[in-house]
Amino acid sequence: MDLTQGTLKEKNERAKKMMLWFGLIALFMSFAGLTSAVIISRTRPDWSKELELPQVFLISVFVILASSITYILAQLALKSGNRESTTVFLLISFLLGVVFIFLQFQGFNALIDSGYYFTGETSDPKASFIFLIAFFHLLHVAVGLICLLVVIYNHFKQKYTPDNMLGMELAGTFWHFIDILWLFLYLLMYFIG
Repeated sequence: MDLTQGTLKEKNERAKKMMLWFGLIALFMSFAGLTSAVIISRTRPDWSKELELPQVFLISVFVILASSITYILAQLALKSGNRESTTVFLLISFLLGVVFIFLQFQGFNALIDSGYYFTGETSDPKASFIFLIAFFHLLHVAVGLICLLVVIYNHFKQKYTPDNMLGMELAGTFWHFIDILWLFLYLLMYFIG
């Protein structure tokens, strides 16, 4: 495909999608660096073998994946012209994102209650990586929630139509990426960590 072909609108949409993908690749590389640090650091003698992930992190996996499903349902509803269902699914996606953040903080509290901290005398590399990875991801979920708020606002302003869903598609791509990223990070911390 020749990227110079098409209308100004098509070129603009391609450029925005490409910029998003460049950002996602950069984000992926950041987490790839953290992943390699975990894999290398787990051979350290002070790596905690008895530290297990709090159960609430597993629950958060299902919550964030459910939010991706409801976002897909919102997109499908909009494509079929059902604005009410779109609204309901967008709001559910947002609420599930908020629940995810709440669950992450519950996970942090569970680690602290077990005597593990990010830094200090009672911390160890495994606990520090869990805090770091979960918090770094949590920041990106917060950005995703801001994107969802923008989509919800634009939806109420009737900016999106079945033929014009670019903003909704861009936000959805980012949201699905961070959702799948959490699944990967959870599996990394559970099986490798």
